[in-house]
Amino acid sequence: MILRVALDVPLPKLFDYRAEDASRADIGCRVLVPFGKKRLVGLIVELATDSEVPASRLRAAERILREVVPLKREWMELAKFCSSYYQRPLGEVVAVALPPRIRSARPISDAPNAYTLTPSGTEALAAMPARRRRLRALLTLLAQGPASESDLAAQAGGSRGPLKRSIEAGWVAPIAATPSEPHFVRAHELTPDQVEALGALRGGLEKFGVSLLFGVTGSGKTEIYLQLIAEVLARGKQALVLVPEIALTPALEAAFRDRFPGARIVIQTSAMPELERARGWLAAHGGLAHIVLGTRLAVFASLPRLGLVVVDEEQDISFKQRDGVRYSARDLAITRAHIAGAPVVLCSATPSLETYQHATSKKYRLISLTRRAIHAATLPVVHLVDTRVHPLQDGFAAPLVAALTARLARGEQSLVFLNRRGYAPLLACPACGWVKGCARCSAHMVLHLSERSLRCHHCGRVEGIPRACPECGNPDLQSFGRGTQRVELSLEEKFPQARILRLDSDAVRGGSGLEALLERAAQADILVGTQILAKGHHFERLTLVGVLNADSGVFSSDYRASERTFAQLQQVAGRAGRASLPGEVFVQTRYPGHPLYQSLVRHDYAGFANSVLTERREAGFPPFVFEAVLRAESDDAMRAMRFLRSAIELAPPKRASITLFDPAPMALARLAGMERAQTLLQSRSRPRLQAFLSEWSETLYRMPTQGVRWHLDVDPIEF
Repeated sequence: MILRVALDVPLPKLFDYRAEDASRADIGCRVLVPFGKKRLVGLIVELATDSEVPASRLRAAERILREVVPLKREWMELAKFCSSYYQRPLGEVVAVALPPRIRSARPISDAPNAYTLTPSGTEALAAMPARRRRLRALLTLLAQGPASESDLAAQAGGSRGPLKRSIEAGWVAPIAATPSEPHFVRAHELTPDQVEALGALRGGLEKFGVSLLFGVTGSGKTEIYLQLIAEVLARGKQALVLVPEIALTPALEAAFRDRFPGARIVIQTSAMPELERARGWLAAHGGLAHIVLGTRLAVFASLPRLGLVVVDEEQDISFKQRDGVRYSARDLAITRAHIAGAPVVLCSATPSLETYQHATSKKYRLISLTRRAIHAATLPVVHLVDTRVHPLQDGFAAPLVAALTARLARGEQSLVFLNRRGYAPLLACPACGWVKGCARCSAHMVLHLSERSLRCHHCGRVEGIPRACPECGNPDLQSFGRGTQRVELSLEEKFPQARILRLDSDAVRGGSGLEALLERAAQADILVGTQILAKGHHFERLTLVGVLNADSGVFSSDYRASERTFAQLQQVAGRAGRASLPGEVFVQTRYPGHPLYQSLVRHDYAGFANSVLTERREAGFPPFVFEAVLRAESDDAMRAMRFLRSAIELAPPKRASITLFDPAPMALARLAGMERAQTLLQSRSRPRLQAFLSEWSETLYRMPTQGVRWHLDVDPIEF
């Protein structure tokens, strides 16, 4: 037999190999093959009896890796669709879709199914001091009976260190676990709105369909899909839940484990250790996992009994992969569910305009929640602080300072939101106007004063702070603008008695991790944070949100900027007043009359969305047209532009349904030392655009690159 194998190489084709012992049952298996001087692991996609490659040149496969059950037809269909739609070789898609350890020929050792408490562990628990909180929590759980590794890690705040130390001390021992049936813990009484929404979603569990669960912040969307998952598990099926950011996964994982005792819950994120991720993937692939919870890469988890797909915060741009195979996990989740005949629930308080337009045009089912789930909780009152009337002092207007002071006096919590980390975005010379830029990117370097360094937030370059201006020698360099570090210092000066905690990616990397910071956050008086705090968190005492520098997202050349800004402001405003205490939001702006801010004051997402959709329709932007971009990058900007012009000349004959624009530099023209340019394509017909791209892609792969890297990005979100 001839194996047709998908390999992770930048060529849009399958590769033929001889195999004496192959059969149709091997389709979907991994295979180890020679490729040039290398040995690669590929995926068997097809079998044939002949090949276009002459028999004398046809190489033999080394070994079919049958220890893993072949991938099912539905999974193969998803990979082929992703390859075709996003114009990438199937081998590259397979490489992205499978965990790194599964892509290798190395055997995967079995992990212990469960752990139990030993007699010495019982003695250690009785004598253990209260300060060893995580270790006590782990041993206390085991005192109630055997538990899995993931359950123990969740009990220890996401850390696997306590389990490792307990095994080494002889307090905990591995055992073979007996399979358990999942059951659901009903922890909340549903509101009438939730009951109605859940009933509507239950009615569609037996077939494919897309529903938008559109609810205000705090309306209990998570509770609805938890109960929906319980229905699916009771029918013997599996559930897939996608979340946009790794930062949201630990808290959601803990909630899932609390509500679904006995269920095997598999986590899939890129931050996981390779072996752990591979074991989880295999558990789902073998039908042993009940729920898969993860970020965008979890859309490729193998689930033979898929019964429900949930995409939480579906509007989040994190669902779009920005390099390699540039797929949208939200869109692939819908395709995945369609192939499996399962329903999809998209959840958001601020849906993407594409999703909202589909829902209002009846392509998707719209299910709305207009009230908060907690009886006494109401939506926060939004105040617009006109900074032309109230000048800023150290970045704060007087009304916001007064509101912060009042919260401190009442023992309530506040959140100051600024989506810009570091100390200041600019270091400049006031004498000659020199501004410190990144040598590798067309961007300024950000001052991180606590580390005494300058950082590029695009390529990661780090430099020391210069002693004087390199242009004129002036030693009095100044920082301009504010980041979260500077805001934190300003608040410490204004409120020296307050407990202030900064939560951004710098604090997470420099401390003991996000879980530890979130534990401390409950006791803080004032939180300072970026988008890490904008969604997915519930703080009982938080009654005030102050938003700094909101105007930076209102005026932009990117037509999606207003949509993203409104979503971000609505989400962060929703952190206030989620319990019995009323909430307020203060947004500092020079343009309080702007329609975006007026919609925010009214909590009127629908009005804002309808207004922007009208503008998009008139301007000819998505979702009323479909887009793709051909990008080229090189160390020479002219070379990248020449490649794009040549590609346009070799494009398929122009059709009335396709608009192909002239090439132009990207907004961030230089990134990590590479000059970047692009050409945009638009069409009102998705099938016609896809047909054009497929034909053009074949030509592009044959073109000489001459020091240029190129890629097609279908449904782009950045320019």
